[in-house]
Amino acid sequence: MSDVSIIGAGLSAFGRQPGVSGREMAVSAIRSALADAQLQWGDVQVAFGGSDGAGLADTLVADLGLTGIPFTNVKNGCATGGSALVSAVNAIRSGQAQIALAVGFDKHPRGAFDPRAEDWGLDAGYGDAGLMVTTQFFAIKIARYMRRHGITDQTLARVAAKAYRNGVLNPNAWRREAISEHDILTADMVNDPLTRYMFCSPGEGGAAIIVASEDVARSTGLRPVQLLSVATKTRRFGSFEVFSPAVQGTGEPTSVSSDAAAEAFQTAGVRPDEIGVAQLQDTESGAEIMHLAECGFCEHGEQEELIASGATEIGGRIPVNTDGGCIANGEPIGASGLRQVHEIVTQLRGEAGDRQVAGAPKLGFTHVYGAPGISACTVLGV
Repeated sequence: MSDVSIIGAGLSAFGRQPGVSGREMAVSAIRSALADAQLQWGDVQVAFGGSDGAGLADTLVADLGLTGIPFTNVKNGCATGGSALVSAVNAIRSGQAQIALAVGFDKHPRGAFDPRAEDWGLDAGYGDAGLMVTTQFFAIKIARYMRRHGITDQTLARVAAKAYRNGVLNPNAWRREAISEHDILTADMVNDPLTRYMFCSPGEGGAAIIVASEDVARSTGLRPVQLLSVATKTRRFGSFEVFSPAVQGTGEPTSVSSDAAAEAFQTAGVRPDEIGVAQLQDTESGAEIMHLAECGFCEHGEQEELIASGATEIGGRIPVNTDGGCIANGEPIGASGLRQVHEIVTQLRGEAGDRQVAGAPKLGFTHVYGAPGISACTVLGV
């Protein structure tokens, strides 16, 4: 049995929220998580959190309460939320605290992300050549993958259409209007083969998770969700990553997502085919396709048939991104990983409403991937 459980999970709304700061979204998510856990802010003994560009998480105490709590800022790209969760879990396991908070939030402007090459250890010329534009990287990677494994444009559209359908069922989602596969396929091309509706957008939102020791979780009288494992990994040599789109060495590129997922499953003592509901990073629809195989849910090349069969739909064998994923919710970098955890907690509790997976799933999985080759995965259970 896990020695750490999730006893509270909270979200702000996601999407454009004029006049609402990223910090305010974080506070909203934290207060929601506290209410879910039937706790007060003063009950939290240690906190970890961060954003990519919406402020310092530790300053949230000015709004939550000046309790003297240790609060550590975390900044780790798309794995910021997952890394904050790892830190919170480690605080419980080390005996530093009995109740800990992980929070992630962001508020990004419209348009694509615009990172500076120098900040990532790259020559300025890399940016001058346009290689810091992430849409190009995602297109390069999925185009190569499609050629090697027989994936069609229709499958890209099916994944995106599923995301928008699921977003309709999620009251916190940004994109809450279904879009047909035809309209997705015929939309403006951004970077071949990905059209505008196959991408998520930089967005806004906050997410918070409260974890507790086994003793505290047992004493609450609530329905805790066991955190069976959480794993983070960085890239190995030969990987094909954001800002490093090259095949190095010989053979197929290594996968940081595969490494993180394998460790998460091994630590939890479960297999991918035992998972009842999953959240996979879908920065664009090609990412979900690749991550299905990289995280062990199918073999490379099986996605075409798997997705066409409806296996990844809410009513399918392995429902994926039941809340609409990044495509429907947008990508507030600091919040996405914990949004995924919130969705799995909601599903395992049977509280997902119209998007609830049938059959009372007992195990869930989350996965995030981001620049410059970092991944965080969790396995949750009830």
